[in-house]
Amino acid sequence: MSGWAGKVVRRLAAEIREFRRWEALRGADDIRVYYGMDRLPSREETVSGGIVKCLDLAERFPHSPDKANLLYLVSSALPERRELLARAAQRAGGRFVLNQNGVAYPAWAGADWRERNVPNARVHAAADFVVYQSEFCRRCAERFLGARKGPGEVLYNPVDTEAFSPRKDFDQPVRSPVLLAAGSHHDGYRVKTAIDALALVRRSGTEARLIVAGRLVWGPEAEAEARRWAREAGAEKAVEFQGAYPQAEAPALFRKADVLVHLKVQDPCPRLVVEAMACGVPSVYSATGGVPELVGVEAGAGIPGPEDFEEIHPPAAEAVADGILRVLADRGTLARQARMRAVRMFSAREWVDAHQHLFERLAGEDGR
Repeated sequence: MSGWAGKVVRRLAAEIREFRRWEALRGADDIRVYYGMDRLPSREETVSGGIVKCLDLAERFPHSPDKANLLYLVSSALPERRELLARAAQRAGGRFVLNQNGVAYPAWAGADWRERNVPNARVHAAADFVVYQSEFCRRCAERFLGARKGPGEVLYNPVDTEAFSPRKDFDQPVRSPVLLAAGSHHDGYRVKTAIDALALVRRSGTEARLIVAGRLVWGPEAEAEARRWAREAGAEKAVEFQGAYPQAEAPALFRKADVLVHLKVQDPCPRLVVEAMACGVPSVYSATGGVPELVGVEAGAGIPGPEDFEEIHPPAAEAVADGILRVLADRGTLARQARMRAVRMFSAREWVDAHQHLFERLAGEDGR
């Protein structure tokens, strides 16, 4: 069978399989979570931030691809069949929780930002409960996805503060500080500005070097372009490109660093910032989006910028270099404060506890 008839048959078969996955949620002792994928990867694999949150939850609520009764999806890693999943779970008497990160808007998504938001707006409206990753995420969702009738709350992205811990001398003076730019680099300005700021810092007499870790994905020749920027800035020998890294290697990466340079504009709630904080690494960052909520005033230096959804305003290299020098001048204090703030505010154990209370509450609303 081929053509449109074959597509219809395959679609119906997929829907039947999906509806058979679900059972009714019968109470707090019966919570079985499906994370929207048939296989949940391990921490030894290279995974995105959205999936890492599922790995955190799965330690207490194991992935249940069969006979599930609670659907948990992360907006930055939504499966194509997201609406079918939500409909099937709820029709069976299960519950659907959405973890909401960022949204599409003109400054980064372009002219089709409305179309890109449509399917996400539907699941945002349909969810029984929405966990917003920051107040900025909640504000953006209400503006670009639409106001919800259902409940929600802010739970900042978590970090395992035992796995992500500082090196022994993390708050001691260093001669040659290591700057780190990490994560998936979808925008070239993040790397170029960090390189240009490094060059300025070195010209001031500080023998700093920069590690660029994570995927460079703003274009097909991204790494070659980044290496050219380093040459042009006269900092080629002081910049190291490490490429993608699995979650299991992240703590060791952060322990190499003295300052995290995170320049993504209006980043909704970057997990890597709290991972760095847990390792005692203060941040120099674009003080836009949800990052100021994470770092506060005691764990780094923010570079002010406007909240503009029509145009991106990258921080100037000169301002970033000044921020780096200010952090280095008080790095010991900021490093200790970063670690304490991460332990106090972003513990993965407390984040999972909050989810357990949420799941039990949802189960109690329609327990049988």
